[in-house]
Amino acid sequence: MKPILVLCLGNEVLSDDRFGAEIAELLGGDDFGPHVEVLFVSAAGFALVDLLADRRAVLIVDTIVTGTCDPGTIQYFPMGKLTPSKNLVNSHEINLPTALEFGRKMGYAMPDDIQVLAVEAQDVTTLSERLTEPVAMALDETVLRVRSWVEGKRKRSQEHD
Repeated sequence: MKPILVLCLGNEVLSDDRFGAEIAELLGGDDFGPHVEVLFVSAAGFALVDLLADRRAVLIVDTIVTGTCDPGTIQYFPMGKLTPSKNLVNSHEINLPTALEFGRKMGYAMPDDIQVLAVEAQDVTTLSERLTEPVAMALDETVLRVRSWVEGKRKRSQEHD
């Protein structure tokens, strides 16, 4: 099995959509050890199949636009209750559950444990390498939550070894 994955999604030049890149950079100095991998990718749909294959657990970090809460609000939910995000559905409307099912049908071992940690974005369309203020304010808390998730997965993994 590949390491546990913290998969940060986004686009580095679309204002709040660069949130995943910022989180990956902030976590870059953490020494999670060989059983945890932190990646930033600017991909969606089928492009995620190879990244997710053979993982026990995955935490996806991304921005979402629901319009149901204030920008900067952090939400955590299992993959089965996905709130649509720009990065979990690509231009061909291949969402993450469809990509996972495709991977399984192609014989890949796809993870059953996929969680999403997302922040409500204010602006994901403006060409900018800066987060809006409310989303930038969510960075530190998101990093803490990612570290807590990783630690929980590592402890469970050690209990099963």
